Amino acid sequence: MAKANKLTKEENKATIKRILSYIKQYAWGVAASVVLAGVTVALTLYVPILTGRGVDLILGPGKVDFAGLKTVLLTIALITLATAAAQWLMNHINNLVTYKVVKDIRTKAFNHLEVLPVSYLDSHPSGDIVSRIITDIDQFSEGLLLGFTQLFTGITTILGTLLFMLSIHPLITLVVVVLTPLSLVVANFIAKRTYTMFRHQSETRGQLTSLIDEMLGGLKVVKAFHYQDKAQEQFEEINGRLAAYSLKATFFSSVTNPATRFVNSMVYACVGAASAFGAIRGFLTVGQLTSFLSYANQYTKPFNEISGVVTELQNALASAARVFELIDQEPITPDSGAKELTQVQGAVKLEDVRFSYNPAVPFIEGMELSVEPGQRVAIVGPTGCGKTTVINLLMRFYDVNSGAIWVDGQNTRQVTRKSLRQNFGMVLQDTWLKAGTIAENIAYGKPQATQEEIEEAAKKAHAHSFIKRMPQGYQTVIGEDGGSLSQGQKQLLCIARVMLCLPPMLILDEATSSIDTRTELRIQEAFADMMKGRTSFIVAHRLSTIQEADVILVMKEGHVVEKGTHQQLLAQGGFYAQLYNSQFAVS
Repeated sequence: MAKANKLTKEENKATIKRILSYIKQYAWGVAASVVLAGVTVALTLYVPILTGRGVDLILGPGKVDFAGLKTVLLTIALITLATAAAQWLMNHINNLVTYKVVKDIRTKAFNHLEVLPVSYLDSHPSGDIVSRIITDIDQFSEGLLLGFTQLFTGITTILGTLLFMLSIHPLITLVVVVLTPLSLVVANFIAKRTYTMFRHQSETRGQLTSLIDEMLGGLKVVKAFHYQDKAQEQFEEINGRLAAYSLKATFFSSVTNPATRFVNSMVYACVGAASAFGAIRGFLTVGQLTSFLSYANQYTKPFNEISGVVTELQNALASAARVFELIDQEPITPDSGAKELTQVQGAVKLEDVRFSYNPAVPFIEGMELSVEPGQRVAIVGPTGCGKTTVINLLMRFYDVNSGAIWVDGQNTRQVTRKSLRQNFGMVLQDTWLKAGTIAENIAYGKPQATQEEIEEAAKKAHAHSFIKRMPQGYQTVIGEDGGSLSQGQKQLLCIARVMLCLPPMLILDEATSSIDTRTELRIQEAFADMMKGRTSFIVAHRLSTIQEADVILVMKEGHVVEKGTHQQLLAQGGFYAQLYNSQFAVS
């Protein structure tokens, strides 16, 4: 247990240090906030002195100094207005600094997300990543704002109150100082137990977000396979854990305030008794006694506020730690010193390529391939044989473990990823469309395209007719991932996107899998025109679509087991012939 606490302390220190590095650039705001906090507290604490003077000006019936009392009341009114103005300005600056820091951290997290390797995104639920960037940063901002708003004023109030009390009577002030550590001990005891609960709460909230995101994304599949009950069980289990952690975190945090209030009431009672004794013995005037009791009350209040802030800060630190954990993930190898890949002809060569997702389980070993500019290469094989993996390696979504991939004689690891990917046009089986107009989706890879170019690309992809039937045609706004469009319509828009860019190399991964047979035949004609003079890699399960390919690679368990044209492979009577015959066998 001691070891766990030690790790938590180290984690807290590291997280605080990171937060301070973000706050550092807004030091002017922090300095201004501290000054304004000092002004606010000084003015607030001066009021009890004036109140005491006012009380001493009321000596008894017929013995009231109205002129002096008027001056005191006017001064209190002016000080109250000045305090309100200073407090408003301080809160405004605190908000400004907090949300600028939060903006910087969220921007850093999102930018880092874009340079994370695909392997990280493949192995982490998207819902948890979204939770870190949205929910955890929001939780952090709330804690940070409370820290700025109440921590400065709380600490300044404590110090200022002590100074004012010392100026009235040092001995009674000593009573306060002696009893004060009780509040700190109670707050510290509870704070140690809240961090762990808040950390568990943040992690479980991320798991719940992941589950909801997963269920919503595949709701039709969930219903089709009657998975609702199982999904409900999973939801209730995670939600139950979240409720338990939240309850414990809230319980510990809620204990803080009443516990410190109890200690503070003890302090107030002791100060009241000591002050009353001093007034009876003549050490204090009645006005000074009034001031002292007011200070004792103001002195204890910040401890309640700070104890609440400490709880919120524990939550903020737990949330910030999760965000920093994302930011600290190893990014992809930078393109430092890499060349731009320009004027590509399309010669591609794979030389002794070896790759495995898991180092302990070999996958692609010693793969060799040489493709001339303009050749059409089809990759076929059973599910899981490595077809999509080859595409991932060509696009450098993953880097080879050994060997090399060459494009026009240049090692792809020595050219920038951006220039490499700009020279590939890719249509995948899984469609992706962003929320926006249809025109914006088609022009995703070429934002400067004219309306005429967009429409021409849509016509080549046989998407123009259905687009014109939409309410606003090309300006129709579609929702995330295509909204109400059919899967085939989404696929046609993705094809039109590539038709618009027409790079020198193409990757078609089951590009017509969601399209009806009649449209597919027309799309295949469009693809044939598009592939003329362009190096093309075609992944296909339906072997009828790749018979015209210049080279067919037959893959099995990560290895190229056969290579040749359609006729050559059929003549060999090997694995390709078995696949082909299984699709066209006559019963």
